[in-house]
Amino acid sequence: MLWSTAGVVTLGFLIILEIVARRYGESGPFTLGARELIFAPASGPLLYVSMALMMVVLTWRQRFVAFGAAVGIDIVFWLVRWGVDAKMMFGNGALIVTLAFGVIALTRRKGDERTLLLKGVGLALLLLAGRKTGDTWLMITWKTRPTVLDPYVAVADHALGEPSWLVGRLVEATGSVGAHVLDWVYVQLAACAVVVALYQLRHVAAARRFPRHHLLRTFLVIGLLGPGIYMIFPVVGPVYAYGTEGGIWAAANLWPHTLPAVTAPHPIPFDDITPRNCMPSLHTAWSTAIFLHSRRGPLLLRCVGAFWLVATLAATLGFGYHYGADILAGVVFTLTIETALRTFDRARRRDGTVLVAYGATVFTALLLAYRYLPMTMAGHPCLFGPLMILSMLSVILGYMWLTRRWRQEDAQTAKDAKDAENAENAENAENAENAENAENAENAEDMKAAPLTARLPPPRNAPSPSPAPDPLQDTAPDDPTGPRQPAGLV
Repeated sequence: MLWSTAGVVTLGFLIILEIVARRYGESGPFTLGARELIFAPASGPLLYVSMALMMVVLTWRQRFVAFGAAVGIDIVFWLVRWGVDAKMMFGNGALIVTLAFGVIALTRRKGDERTLLLKGVGLALLLLAGRKTGDTWLMITWKTRPTVLDPYVAVADHALGEPSWLVGRLVEATGSVGAHVLDWVYVQLAACAVVVALYQLRHVAAARRFPRHHLLRTFLVIGLLGPGIYMIFPVVGPVYAYGTEGGIWAAANLWPHTLPAVTAPHPIPFDDITPRNCMPSLHTAWSTAIFLHSRRGPLLLRCVGAFWLVATLAATLGFGYHYGADILAGVVFTLTIETALRTFDRARRRDGTVLVAYGATVFTALLLAYRYLPMTMAGHPCLFGPLMILSMLSVILGYMWLTRRWRQEDAQTAKDAKDAENAENAENAENAENAENAENAENAEDMKAAPLTARLPPPRNAPSPSPAPDPLQDTAPDDPTGPRQPAGLV
């Protein structure tokens, strides 16, 4: 039921985005996705990653067949594009194979097997739809929001010490090596998420069911809801609003060497090609989700999750893509969504609902403070800086306390279930032993009631008893003289 509801809601949402995009003369998510069946895809690796997520429901033999078919189709497309001198890119085969398994699920599978395969295909298509939806959302932000609120966030960021300017100078000091490493981490965020997700879904093919909660759920919800905040609070980032990337639209060329002055902020106009995708920082939100979901994995996976979070934060600030205020909002945004999804899985428990409401309140309060109290925050940095950080930490600590409590309850529930199973097995064994003892006692009573001669075994060398003589047979069988006459008749 949940998957059906999610599918219907997502389909309706995509249809609305397609209609809105067409009104602005742009391609929507359906158009962009359909083009990749024939034309060169925008991201071939993403299509293969999506197919990999679909293959978690397949057997190893089916996985090899699916991968081989995708590669074969891509080779054909590659040769055709090479022959006509078209744009070269792979990934069409992965999309075609994914859709083919959807057709197989509808036509060749029944019952639970059909449901499981459709879930796998739906998961892959949701990842693709999330990417296309994000592209459409970003287009809508620059089409509908001609002004941005960067001056408000820049002034409010004084309470945090302008971390984007500080980290920007640090990254610049590391030279090309540090910049290239951070850029690679920033770009490959989705790949890291897929690695964590594949670890969480590694037992789906054997168990024939998906786990109750996994990373991709949080990842997709963040991608669907986050751009909606962009429409409410459009921000382009310091490298655009105060740096060279903004060109003639930049308020000043200050980033990262000169801090902006603390003056009364006001909305500033900006171009119609730069996405307003800073508030909140979704890269921070996604990397936080990766960090949270990697905590239950092996040591290597935990180290990768921690590294990706730290490196992503350094990249978002060091490249001037986000302000410090965006980072705080992104962390609170993720923890609130993660708690909401976990609470939904636990039948909307009251403790989870309270934390969701608290996280939403903190997130809303941060946005309102950035918008309406930036001068007050910049004027009292010793008060509002720690207050902003403490508000984020309060949500983090609440999440840690709640999830630890839930894990303890789950462990206790599992222990009680195991104890009950052991008690049931012990009771069954005791009943079987009592039944056997009762049967042995009954046999012993029967033996006591029988005569002594019947209970004694015959001697080992005793001759077998001879048959009783027949009274009507007076002559021995071997007597050659024949039958004897009675004495009285002679």
